[in-house]
Parts: sequence; C-alpha cells; structure tokens
Amino acid sequence: MKLELPELPYASDALEPHISAETFSYHHGKHHNTYVNKGNELLADAGVDADNLEDLVKACKKKGGPLFNNVAQHYNHDFFWKSMAPNAGGKPSGDVAKKIDQDFGSFDEFKKAFVDGGATQFGSGWVWLVSDGGKLKVVKTANADTPLTDGATPLAVCDVWEHAYYLDYQNRRPDFLNAFVDNLLNWDFVNENLSKA
Repeated sequence: MKLELPELPYASDALEPHISAETFSYHHGKHHNTYVNKGNELLADAGVDADNLEDLVKACKKKGGPLFNNVAQHYNHDFFWKSMAPNAGGKPSGDVAKKIDQDFGSFDEFKKAFVDGGATQFGSGWVWLVSDGGKLKVVKTANADTPLTDGATPLAVCDVWEHAYYLDYQNRRPDFLNAFVDNLLNWDFVNENLSKA
C-alpha cells in the first residue's frame, strides 16, 4: 500500500481567521508531505502491507521506529484535516450530542476536558475524542502515537505540535484549542465515525 498526500477537504484559506492559509502551506504542503514521502520510502523495504490505512498503521506499530512514526503521522494528519470544516464547531447535534451529555455531563464539560487535554500534552502530540468500550473519552497521545493502536475508535483529533498553530497563535496553545472547538470541529465527521464505533 502506498501513502498519498490527500487534498485538503476545503480551500487552504477556508478556515481563516482561525487557521491561516500560510499555516496550511507549511503544515499540509511540507510537514504532512514529508511523512508521506518518508513513509513510502520506508514501506518499500518493510514487508508490511494492508488493505486500508488503519490496518497499515496497526501493522507498522508492531515494527515501531521510523516506519511507524511516518505512517502514523500520515494517518493522524489526514484525520486532523477531516476533523475540521469551515463554519463548524460549537455545540454538536445528532448522536454525538447525546453521547457527550451522557459521558461528560454536558458540552461545556467535554470542551473543558478537550482543551485541558491538549493544553497539558507536554511537548508534541495530539488530543483526541474517542469511543472506547462504548464510552466517549478525551485522550492525548505523544509524538506519532494514536489511540487507533490501543483499540479505541478515533472520532476527532486536534494537532498540538507547535507547527499546527505557532504562526497564528504563537505560544497560546489554549487559544488555538478553544478556536478549534468553537469554530472548526467537524461534528458531521464525528457523527459519521461514531456510527461505525
């Protein structure tokens, strides 16, 4: 299986002012593309194959090292782009709205857990909304790690590596996370993932 850099699901300026086209030019065009190219280079000699990206990530986890780091970073970034949409965010509707109230107590409690999770992830990493054993949880992972390899179903993710937000927010990671939840979080994508969990 060959990795391919996905097209963004929206124009590179569609998420402004929350994420700038300049950030996307670096983050998608350079950072993500590097993971794709390096991942393909490593896959060529790895003897690992799969029918889909999720299974490929799980297979590469067993090998570890740079192979897993590059393939998982491709998966994580692809999931991040899909976790956002223009004119999105705020309170959800559909099944996930009921599950958030059930598992977190309220949308405000979910938002606090998500923003706190991302803000307290030391160094580089990710903050995820997942379904794990039928329950919604906020989890954070370091570097290339993903809850996919721990048996949870990812529903949405926010990238908290500095290159995801530094041009637009400098060191104000909590401001970026609040903007993500309030203005960018693609609840249609979350509901679609929840229906498969």
